[in-house]
Amino acid sequence: MYTIKDDLSATLQEIRDAGLWKDERQLTSPQQAHITTTKAQAINFCANNYLGLADHPEVLAAAADALQEWGFGMASVRFICGTQEQHTRLEGALSDWFGTEDTILYSSCFDANGGVFEVLFGKDDAIISDALNHASLIDGIRLSKAARYRYANADMDDLRAQLEAARGARRTVIVTDGVFSMDGYLAPLEQICDLAEEYGAMVLVDDSHAVGFVGAGGGGTPEACGVADRVDLLTGTLGKALGGASGGYVSGPAEVIALLRQRSRPYLFSNAVAPVVAAGSLKAIEIARGSDEARETLQRNTALFRELMTEEGFELLPGSHPITPVMFPGEDGARQAAQIADAMLEHGVYVIAFSYPVVPQGQARIRVQLSAAHSEDDVRACVAAFVAARDEVLGS
Repeated sequence: MYTIKDDLSATLQEIRDAGLWKDERQLTSPQQAHITTTKAQAINFCANNYLGLADHPEVLAAAADALQEWGFGMASVRFICGTQEQHTRLEGALSDWFGTEDTILYSSCFDANGGVFEVLFGKDDAIISDALNHASLIDGIRLSKAARYRYANADMDDLRAQLEAARGARRTVIVTDGVFSMDGYLAPLEQICDLAEEYGAMVLVDDSHAVGFVGAGGGGTPEACGVADRVDLLTGTLGKALGGASGGYVSGPAEVIALLRQRSRPYLFSNAVAPVVAAGSLKAIEIARGSDEARETLQRNTALFRELMTEEGFELLPGSHPITPVMFPGEDGARQAAQIADAMLEHGVYVIAFSYPVVPQGQARIRVQLSAAHSEDDVRACVAAFVAARDEVLGS
């Protein structure tokens, strides 16, 4: 009997009254640098399409060819009849890129992070997690019976203290995002690996917001930090820079991957990645590995945006990652950010405001994400829209 309608309606109204309501805007075009919505045409500055591969013609062609050759969906999990040649080729391509022994595909990185900890870490083990890790890591860790420890974001003194507290555990793993998605900060992986080696701990990195465009060859934060051979396990997504469709993975030692194939519940009980996604992702990886020019364009766009926004007096979190948070702190920040984002759409720029519970109370922001598909004129148009919207909402 459905008796909670009034309670839920009251909670929904509280969310609206606090300025925290999150509308879903409908796109009427493919995902690309320039999009259309039901309201307007706009330049898109909030997608994870870092290298512009979501609508790359070669990726589209590979996916279209796969649809005809391999079909629409697998209608099965991998161990029954859900494995095609291209699934194993995709796993091999990721392993080759990262220099790991093996890789296992999942329906999403959320599933990958949800399926790795319960298998590897039990009641005699310890998991030490950065306080700002992605929700998928947090939820995956909760599924394990291991002792859980948390250290303040990128705080190596606190990490050491938690490693001390976890002494005596059978297995210990340090877990961190490679790039913290709400802030654009890179994890200090060199120092993390140093502490891991000192205490005999493993290191697991979710590199979803880095693979393809961070590091000289796009190998992600381990490559950028010079520790690619010291990180034990990598998780990541095919749904951001690598074509932007869906799918995730765990990459690491052969024994780990073999055990995940036997016992990881999201892998065993979820359909295999769709054939078109596998084929498109394979092509996206091939393109990304040779995309030095696109990575340079992305860096230039990011630097230009940060420079122009700073000149206009906006508060940005520091950094060089294409994730560039424009901050609206304080009690009224969530409302201001939401109103400015809405106003910017009228000026032809698509951005989204982030507020609690996605970010902490009082730290609302508009998270701008640059792409190699943006032109310099696009970047300048985005800044101009920010200025115009700020003047309209807050007064000049």
